[in-house]
Amino acid sequence: MHGLETSLEKSIDKIKRISGGSSDVLVNRFVTGGISCALICCDGMASSSVMSELIFEPITGISAKNDAPELFHHISGELLLSVDRPEVRDYPTLFRLIHSGFAVLLAEGMDYGLGFGVQGYASRGVQEPSGEGNIMGAHEGFTETVRTNMSQLRRRLKSPELVMEMMIKGSKSNTDICLCYMKDRVPPALMERIRRSLDRTDLEAVLTTGYLRPFTEEKRYRIFNTTGTTERPDVLCSKLIEGRVAILVDGIPYAIVIPRLFCENFQTLDDYAYKPYYAVFIRWLKYSAFLLAVFLPALYTAIVMYHPELLNSTLLMILVDAEKEAPLSILTEALFVLLMYEIIREAGVRLPKPTGGAVSIISGLIIGDAAVKSGLVSTPLLTVTALAVLGGLVVPDIAPQITVLRFLFLLAGGMFGLFGISLLSCAVLANVCASENYGFPYTAPFSPFKASGMADTAVREGMEKLQSRGFTVEEYHE
Repeated sequence: MHGLETSLEKSIDKIKRISGGSSDVLVNRFVTGGISCALICCDGMASSSVMSELIFEPITGISAKNDAPELFHHISGELLLSVDRPEVRDYPTLFRLIHSGFAVLLAEGMDYGLGFGVQGYASRGVQEPSGEGNIMGAHEGFTETVRTNMSQLRRRLKSPELVMEMMIKGSKSNTDICLCYMKDRVPPALMERIRRSLDRTDLEAVLTTGYLRPFTEEKRYRIFNTTGTTERPDVLCSKLIEGRVAILVDGIPYAIVIPRLFCENFQTLDDYAYKPYYAVFIRWLKYSAFLLAVFLPALYTAIVMYHPELLNSTLLMILVDAEKEAPLSILTEALFVLLMYEIIREAGVRLPKPTGGAVSIISGLIIGDAAVKSGLVSTPLLTVTALAVLGGLVVPDIAPQITVLRFLFLLAGGMFGLFGISLLSCAVLANVCASENYGFPYTAPFSPFKASGMADTAVREGMEKLQSRGFTVEEYHE
């Protein structure tokens, strides 16, 4: 598309032709200073009251001018109609602005327009995050509006070192993307690599974080994501201070964090509000819950099927008595229970809220009562499976990976016993230790081991010691 026409009528005709006559593209014609003008906006995206008070009233009150350049010079130099006032010199820019809530002023004889930020579209207010609960931290989460999210970061980090770079991704959606980082903490070379990664994106639309994250991760298959997400501004600020890079996407209440370390899945903001000894207890509780969630059903199946000698006689007799009436093998029982749980969990997530309560009732009756009484599932197996599922809920950030690994280890243990679990553990460990992102090892500071990193991973030292460290993730960069 070419630049704007100097003829106002031609410009309006081309705008209507490009938009296909879309009814939400509004053209408001008026005359001011003796010159024909038009204000272009998108219905529902701009605030009518703001336009009336800050644009229409001042502009229509302008006295007669000699020509359009003099009119535009007067508006630009003597009237403060809005804070954000870009110039519009082509049609793609014009449509991107009006679809973002701007109003664009065109005048007869001018080959460019003046944009005014008068956004007034409906948006969700700042609310408490739904997926990252806390007790003693802030109760504000990101919203779907990228400008609001940027203001939440700036309100917490009032340092000029915090840089926010706006860019546009998506050939059809023209989605606003904001790259956030602390310029004194992030190496310029790393920022260049991240920008090149984003430049490789050739998407028509960016509708969720999953559209961009693959372009910021290494292409080899890895079990865990080497980039993270958060919906909490305070958590993101702590990551930025540590030298991370964040990506805010308009329309998405989550921020992408680059890079992500494995140990961060077990850390929460509340860890730094408690006494160190309690924070250490909670953190190791999460590590234990992760291991239970992945290994417990597999270990139970492998020991009962192939290694009963590892059990004492009392426990062995209890398990034998429970399993002898079951018509299915232990492996089949475990797979059946885990699959039923995943079906129920997915139904609870997707169902409308008014009918969502029926899922818990049905699941409690079918799995908790009817399945045991009918003899399809043994009570010990149901208990083991429930403990594994609860353990996975303790670390929700990696719940999808835990679910897949739980099934894989269950199959390995059911078919090959403890030997199969050991082999699969070695394969998973090698995959995790080999993961990195832009030179940052995913398993740092455990592998490669750095003693200085243990202060906030294996344990949680007091804030006095953590503050004196001046930690950034650059210490882990290879």
